[in-house]
Amino acid sequence: MADLIKQASVQLRELIMDALGSLVARQELPAELIPDFNIEIPADKSHGDFAANTAMVCAKAFRMPPRKIAELICENVQLGGTVFERAEVAGPGFMNFFLGRKWFADVVENVLEEKENYGKTQTGAGKRILVEFVSANPTGPMHIGNARGGAIGDCLASVLQWAGYHAEREFYVNDAGNQIDKFGRSLSLRYMQLCSERGQQLIYDCGGDTEKLAKDIYELSGEGMEFAMPEDVYLGTDIIEHAANYYKQHLFELQNVSEEERKAALVEYALPINIEGLERDLRKYRIVYDNWFRESTLHASGETMRIVDKLRETGHTYELEGATWFKATDFGVDKDFVLVRANGVPTYVVPDIAYHYDKLVTRGFDKAINVLGADHHGYVPRLKSALTALGVDAGKLDVVLMQMVRLVRQGEVVKLSKRSGKAITLVTLLDEIPIDAARFYFNLREANSQFEFDLDLAVEKSSQNPVYYVQYAHARICSLLANLASEGISVPDSADFTLLSTPHEIELIRHLASLPKEVDLAAKYYDPAKMTKYAIDLATLFHRFYDSCPVKNAPDEELKKARILLSIAVRQTLRNVLSMLNIDAPEKM
Repeated sequence: MADLIKQASVQLRELIMDALGSLVARQELPAELIPDFNIEIPADKSHGDFAANTAMVCAKAFRMPPRKIAELICENVQLGGTVFERAEVAGPGFMNFFLGRKWFADVVENVLEEKENYGKTQTGAGKRILVEFVSANPTGPMHIGNARGGAIGDCLASVLQWAGYHAEREFYVNDAGNQIDKFGRSLSLRYMQLCSERGQQLIYDCGGDTEKLAKDIYELSGEGMEFAMPEDVYLGTDIIEHAANYYKQHLFELQNVSEEERKAALVEYALPINIEGLERDLRKYRIVYDNWFRESTLHASGETMRIVDKLRETGHTYELEGATWFKATDFGVDKDFVLVRANGVPTYVVPDIAYHYDKLVTRGFDKAINVLGADHHGYVPRLKSALTALGVDAGKLDVVLMQMVRLVRQGEVVKLSKRSGKAITLVTLLDEIPIDAARFYFNLREANSQFEFDLDLAVEKSSQNPVYYVQYAHARICSLLANLASEGISVPDSADFTLLSTPHEIELIRHLASLPKEVDLAAKYYDPAKMTKYAIDLATLFHRFYDSCPVKNAPDEELKKARILLSIAVRQTLRNVLSMLNIDAPEKM
């Protein structure tokens, strides 16, 4: 898969080195070690397609003014038979190089040849990467933070695959620990409320309508109920619905059993329903995981406590007041932390350490990437310090910290509450806005940036809506081709792309050429937002081209053929980027 920008850059470096070699051989330059120099793409295209700072970095070694060195190189560089047509010296000694028409023609040919594979690279060389994202507690529905994390994690995995990595998606199911105990207590209290005299009256009044029953009980806030709900439990209506549905099937079966037995039975009933709901909701969001890894398997296999034993054996723990502590300060963390409480119960961090040990050692992934909320900032060094103590290269774990998103409607922030029964969830969001808009919008900014999601704009059919703007560019090309076909104008098999020479055509082709590089950069920096930006820029450049360069009414037949095929190359590239983001590319809008 060709990356013509990278190939041109490599060729230019060789040309400069050859010119330097020739100059040294003729003793016009001294035989000194050539310092490393940069070849980059200038932001201002009047400065050329590529620029090199060779003369600037060589000035000291050659004991010569940079501009003089640049002039010598440009006079001696052999551009014949290369993709470059000319070189010039700028300022104090920068060298600018300009690509020839043939290179731009090759870009269009390359897109048309590679079709749906255009933009893919082999940079990752098949290395195995595990991307873990969302991993919402299965104790309730997913909230808006999970919606952003889902879009970022899923698109990041796609970007990595396009860059030649073997990327897998994983959901870590927290089906053990404190949150499950809290889930059980919440269900138990709601069930006992339903078994009470007041609960029985409410059940009768609702006539079997579980949703109405849940709403009525929630709005009572414990008033008049025999079993009050403390603050440290889950208060959402979903908990009441689970308890009510269990009651419907089993009536008073659990009323007189022990608290532990009641909690266990209710969790065994409700948790699989929640996990199935998570899978269903994520599938609706177009996210399909390769693995669903359950925390409970680590406890059942004994891996959780084996990790503690490994840390003890390596001398990285100590006992204090009956608890087992990890010497995190030995690894640069600000303070030590507890692994096992005095009652023998491991803290939440232990299964997390065991889980990441499993990723990087047991399953042997080359890299593990976690997409987490920004509130995990202090958690990451703890995890890495423990992995280092276990002999694992902590550099194999990378974390993408994601800022929370604010929903805005009519200029006002939409208030959210995790604890209320009326929070906006992933499902209610997708009921309100298109899935394409959600996936595109949540990837508009870098993960670590604050982000406002404008609910009104997301459904607006205008150029102000970025996803609509990009999809419209694709549909516009499809419409162009349909109109040409209706007039008996067929798509040509080939064309002379060197005829494409206007500034709008050149800029459009240059942007097409940059996709492989942008894919690699998005993979390198774990930033799928580079792909939405690329798509928006490509749509903008196409609209400018289409409005200023007639296609059907081109000045001559050969130019018309070239412009038709250029439009098809743009359509293919838009399609590829949208497919990477798992967003539709409509043919009509």
